[in-house]
Amino acid sequence: MPAESAATVHVNLGSRSYDVEVGPGLLDRLGAVAFAKFPGRARVAVLTDSNVGPLYAERALASLQAAGLQPHLITVPAGEASKSLLVAETVCGEMARAGLDRKSFVVALGGGVIGDLAGFCAAIYQRGIPYLQVPTTVLSQVDSSVGGKTGVNLPDAKNMVGCFHQPAHVLADTATLASLKKREWNEGFAEILKHACIRDAAMLEVIEAVADGRGDLAELIRRNVAIKARIVEADEHETNGLRALLNFGHTLGHAIEAAAGYGGLLHGEAISLGLRAALSLSCQLCGLPVAAAARVLGLLRRFDLPVVLDRALAPEEVLRIARMDKKFEAGQIRFVLLRELGDAFVSREVGEADLAAALAELKTELP
Repeated sequence: MPAESAATVHVNLGSRSYDVEVGPGLLDRLGAVAFAKFPGRARVAVLTDSNVGPLYAERALASLQAAGLQPHLITVPAGEASKSLLVAETVCGEMARAGLDRKSFVVALGGGVIGDLAGFCAAIYQRGIPYLQVPTTVLSQVDSSVGGKTGVNLPDAKNMVGCFHQPAHVLADTATLASLKKREWNEGFAEILKHACIRDAAMLEVIEAVADGRGDLAELIRRNVAIKARIVEADEHETNGLRALLNFGHTLGHAIEAAAGYGGLLHGEAISLGLRAALSLSCQLCGLPVAAAARVLGLLRRFDLPVVLDRALAPEEVLRIARMDKKFEAGQIRFVLLRELGDAFVSREVGEADLAAALAELKTELP
């Protein structure tokens, strides 16, 4: 993997501000950070999954215990199916049985599913207790661990039940990425490419360097965190439309993910398909240069991310699910398009016929 260096991004949200630390070896600082952030709070639920737990839970627990804290490990099955109301109820029940109260806190140790689930449980348990994010995947380090969106899925709708609950701190230990399988490593670059598309076209050169095995991975992650942090600072609760830019590729991507059955496609793989659709619509509806779209598509393919929709997935089913998306308002969709790479905006001019055409195109092979 590329060489790494430590970095910190501050997320400025007034009383809810926090730091995101990015670099190798940060997991061992968990206890010291938790002790400093939560004086007087000793009991902590460490939520992880069946993949991450065997790799990193022992270190996390040891760090917390060394700081004089009392951790209780909760492990859920790995995979998107654990991001549900039923599992959230199970987690909260175990927290109650372990004696956690309003003076306790939660640690999310894992990828995006664990981060969203742990944040959601922290937000609703005892009407809200704080939590720390310790993301262990590329996708969760560059995206889902930052911004305070927590939640679970309904069977036909991703992230439909949730709330805003900012973490108190994020420790993105890049050394944990070494344990990822290639497929899990690659999926995170769908979100990285999304950030480049909406805010930082120059970052494409850095992504190309990482694809070649060059560059500073920690710096690339920090750069993505900074993009998201600045957007969240300007529109924390999606009230002025700026945060909606982070949904580039997600309207159809989320619907494809649900239509495939949670776990059929990894989140980043579904978003890759959504990015192709959004790039195509950007070319057709607002003049995004075809060469610019091709550059992004080429990078998706370099990371072995899908750009052709499985023929077994019916476009009608994808559209049915898309209609339930939070981005539909009174039957009208807010769809993120690009004028140029790095220049995104929210359009209300994209209709269902446009979505159907984009899905049909997704069934075709790229040149």
